[in-house]
Amino acid sequence: MLRTILILVCTLLLIPISAVYFDVPLSEGQSAVLKTLIFIYITIALLCFVVSEISQNYSQVDKLWSIMPIVYTWFVAYSYHFDARLTLMAAVVTIWGIRLSFNFARKGGYSWIPWKGEEDYRWAILRKQPLLSSRWVWAAFNLLFISFYQQGLILLFTLPALIATEGVGNPLSWLDYLAAFLIIGLVLIETIADQQQYNFQTEKYRRIAKGEPLGDYSHGFVRTGLWKLSRHPNYTAEQSIWFVFYFFSVAATGRILNWTLAGSILLMLLFLGSSDFSEKISFEKYKDYSEYQKRVKRFLPF
Repeated sequence: MLRTILILVCTLLLIPISAVYFDVPLSEGQSAVLKTLIFIYITIALLCFVVSEISQNYSQVDKLWSIMPIVYTWFVAYSYHFDARLTLMAAVVTIWGIRLSFNFARKGGYSWIPWKGEEDYRWAILRKQPLLSSRWVWAAFNLLFISFYQQGLILLFTLPALIATEGVGNPLSWLDYLAAFLIIGLVLIETIADQQQYNFQTEKYRRIAKGEPLGDYSHGFVRTGLWKLSRHPNYTAEQSIWFVFYFFSVAATGRILNWTLAGSILLMLLFLGSSDFSEKISFEKYKDYSEYQKRVKRFLPF
């Protein structure tokens, strides 16, 4: 996991910077918008770091994961007078963000006191790793990876909206409509997967609290519905959403490749590392998980 994180931090710096020099230069207007977005990013990343260090709750970035893309995409749309394509992009991101925020909230992620709420259980486990057990090493990890890397990645995978400004004033194409349709469909898949997970865990803990027989819940983890086809159907949908989002920039420019593709690629790498870590925990916690790994693919059913 630590090696994966180091690779991710390096690639976040190298890929976008290198790609900018090989792609079409940004216009003066795009550069001005990007500077503002970067200012927002740095401010929020620093705020997450300070608040998490004071509160000792390291899920501050998690609270904003579904919110910042909405902020970024609507700012771009506003900067270009709510052009049709940019407004459509911001609208589908808003639908995605509302749904994800709801799912995070019902699991206790938010609190009336903003810096409180449930912390992702993986951070506590990661803090116990020998290399991160030192208070100052963990603080550096929090600054560089949890706060700055993850917030930077959030900005990066929303930047196809910036490239899409090259098509301001042009009518929407079939690719725009297809991308919007696919994203809504993927949000639906993610919703179903999260609901199945939520239903399973809720019923499992209800039975445990009541002292009732666990029955099919004795395995400890959901294996039915979409989880019968993929070990992480929600992760699969999440990665796919931002890969499809990139194609709005293709529709706007007519270019298949531009540097903002780095955002969705790095997101896939993050989910690969995150799922590695989560599966290691599940493997150690549930005796039947190894058999589940052999029978069901990690992301795609094939």
